Amino acid sequence: MTQVPRVECDKLCPEWPCEQPEEFRHVWVVAEVTRNGIHEASLQMLTPARKIAEKLGNKVIGVLIGYNVAGYAEDFIKHGADEVIVVDQEELESYDPYVYGQVVVDLAKKYKPEVILVAGTMRGREMAPYIANTLRAGITADCTDFDVDEKERDVLLIRPPFAAIMLAYIRTPFRRPQIGTARPAVFPTPPRDEGRKGEVIYEKVKTLKPRTTILSRTILEKRDVPIEKAQIIVSGGKGVGGPEGFKILARLADILGGVVGGSKKAADAGWIPHERQVGQTGKAVKPVLYIAAGISGAGHHMIGVREAGRIVAINIDPEARIFKQADYGVVGDYKEIILALIDELERLKKQGPEALKELLGEESRE
Repeated sequence: MTQVPRVECDKLCPEWPCEQPEEFRHVWVVAEVTRNGIHEASLQMLTPARKIAEKLGNKVIGVLIGYNVAGYAEDFIKHGADEVIVVDQEELESYDPYVYGQVVVDLAKKYKPEVILVAGTMRGREMAPYIANTLRAGITADCTDFDVDEKERDVLLIRPPFAAIMLAYIRTPFRRPQIGTARPAVFPTPPRDEGRKGEVIYEKVKTLKPRTTILSRTILEKRDVPIEKAQIIVSGGKGVGGPEGFKILARLADILGGVVGGSKKAADAGWIPHERQVGQTGKAVKPVLYIAAGISGAGHHMIGVREAGRIVAINIDPEARIFKQADYGVVGDYKEIILALIDELERLKKQGPEALKELLGEESRE
């Protein structure tokens, strides 16, 4: 095993506890649990966790927190975790970032993980900074890749900085654990292996009193396909002009069996919900077909569609940056183009489903 250089604690911040990186081992993935089990974004984090663990010679360990969650430990193992630490207590039935974050902190102080990965969901982005601050550790949000300096045992947390014209390689050489988040759909979900076995470790912790009180709770049903799972996305930007333009995009998406997305400017303007925003500060998507109308193609948007199968760009500006990255580009008024496309699709639809299926291609329906 590589000898990790010792840290001269007296030269570091006096508020930091004196800990040596060599004291820490293993890669943790902190799970988010929903009514349907482990959030898929948490399972996706097992993919980079395995990559990091293999280079460090470590185990991948899942962390499950909540009430009546012990039954999901096997799911974590089947998707790639070597072990799972479970904290299953009634007082953890309702999620609270302060309470859940402190549970992770207490476990980390006991087990000393070398790396902690958290899915960059709304909950994850809320809780992970608390964990990092309390442990006096570094954190890098919205990573698009991870690597390891095997000599120093430093994890390289890779993410696009603002404007997304380059990649930043971030490391925290003096502190452990090394903490990173990644947005949903950035990494693939590991295939489920029914033959995998692993150890489940049960922990009992003293929980903190929540800083907030839940007065009532209403579960809202989401009927639309989540944008990060959509096979076809029709997306609009500032060039769409307003909510009325998005109604046209919605008509096209409905005919194609897809969903509507948008750029940051469209979301900030209130034309689409922020949960439908695509890009560096929105969702990473990987549809078979991505139609972008009135989107300039700024780097922070394109980083979210880098795994799209085909990108079709429609823009009135022939010099728009998006044309350099699109597979197909159409210069013109998006309204005229999309309305003409809708008319043609409706004509084909009247001929029968096979005509429309042939136009879209078999792969778009798989």
